Amino acid sequence: MAGKSLNKKNLEALGAETLAELLMEAVKGDAARQRRVRMALSSEQSPKEAAADIRKRLAQIRRAKSWISTRAQRTLAKELNGLIDIILNRVASGDVDLGFDLLWSLLHLAPDIHARTDDSNGTIGDVMDAAMDAIQTLAPRLDRDAEQLADQVFEALQDNSYGEFDGIIPALSQALGDQGLTALRVRAETAMDAPVTVDETEDCGIFMSAERRLEMVKDNKDRTLRMILSDIADAQGDVDAWLSQYSARQLTYHTIAPDAARRLLQAGRAEDALRIMESCIASEQDKDRAFDTPKVDSAHFACLEALGKEGALRSAMWSRFETRLCAETLRRYLSRLPDFDDDEALEDARTHARTHPDLLQGLIFCMSWPDPGLAADMILSRHAELDGDSYELLTPTAELLKAEHPLAATLVWRSMITFALQNNRTKRYRHAARHLASCAQADMAVADYATFQSHEAFVDDLRRKHPRKHAFWDKVEQQGRIE
Repeated sequence: MAGKSLNKKNLEALGAETLAELLMEAVKGDAARQRRVRMALSSEQSPKEAAADIRKRLAQIRRAKSWISTRAQRTLAKELNGLIDIILNRVASGDVDLGFDLLWSLLHLAPDIHARTDDSNGTIGDVMDAAMDAIQTLAPRLDRDAEQLADQVFEALQDNSYGEFDGIIPALSQALGDQGLTALRVRAETAMDAPVTVDETEDCGIFMSAERRLEMVKDNKDRTLRMILSDIADAQGDVDAWLSQYSARQLTYHTIAPDAARRLLQAGRAEDALRIMESCIASEQDKDRAFDTPKVDSAHFACLEALGKEGALRSAMWSRFETRLCAETLRRYLSRLPDFDDDEALEDARTHARTHPDLLQGLIFCMSWPDPGLAADMILSRHAELDGDSYELLTPTAELLKAEHPLAATLVWRSMITFALQNNRTKRYRHAARHLASCAQADMAVADYATFQSHEAFVDDLRRKHPRKHAFWDKVEQQGRIE
């Protein structure tokens, strides 16, 4: 007779006593699971009793010194997220100030935890973000002296090396109110005017001159203080105060101008926003930037749209498409055209993409649109330009093409195979063998290779040029047996 399924309903039928015995047996010798059970028990206690257990656990984590492995890091993150949930839904439901204090203590754990683990995947950072979100949830119900809370926030931001307190001003803006925000602004402005003391340079390099140490500490302090003042300006809706944190030249930077324009637009100052974006674009035109700056164009479009400059907006959108082959921008551009004009514009766009100097950029557009027919046309006419090293793009491109455009897909696979063999990329041989098998499958669907090598000729050419690449040919044979 088959046993019952292991599910919640069947477990509930066992009764509390049996489940308690099973749980005790399951957590025996497992400290992490035991802590989870204790926290669950704490959640049934009064807020103060639950808080006492949480404080005890936070103190244990703070005192720990051992290295935290990746596996242990995930376990710790899960536990901390559980604590945040208990604080938010149990402790703070009865005592919001107590819940806030516990979350504040948890945020202060970040430096010690980061010093004991590699958080390159952001696991611990995500926990701290969750704690900040919980603080923002509690903020409207906090009953704190506004100026004392401002002092608390200011001090936390002075030692925020891992960014655990990033976003604390927006999170607490309601609790701070105008009184607290003003007090915080005064503290920041006073600190910015204060000279750096010699004691503050003690952690600087010993091989650095005293003058350089003072300058470096001053720059770091001012950067933090400007961030504080910017957050305060946003919280108080003071666009001019936000803008005052930057020089006229800085407001032309592609990293700053879009944020400035967005704030001005929200304040109903579209003309000012457009002037900033035009200055930014003029400044960027003098620089040879290989990377895209979509935030700049997006902010520029928003300014033109807010001002009703339809002709300039369409021109700017088409210019971005011509330069970056941005599929999303083309969609927006076409949607603004009169009926029937969009068909002609789309054909112009396809013609432009077909002859774009960067073939890979053109294929990215075809994948984003998507337009497999155009991609096939570009590959057949410009196959010599294929860069077989760009496997992140070429692999999905071949998948898109193989059903209806097998010859184009074959040329893409061949480019990756050839690159791997010519450059001795042994780690890619497994993939190259798989691509060769895909070429063999596509061969049956290719009616005419035209001026390109047949599949048999391509394989013969590979064997002639790379006879000693045994690792590759072994994988080809293995792939053949799998097929």
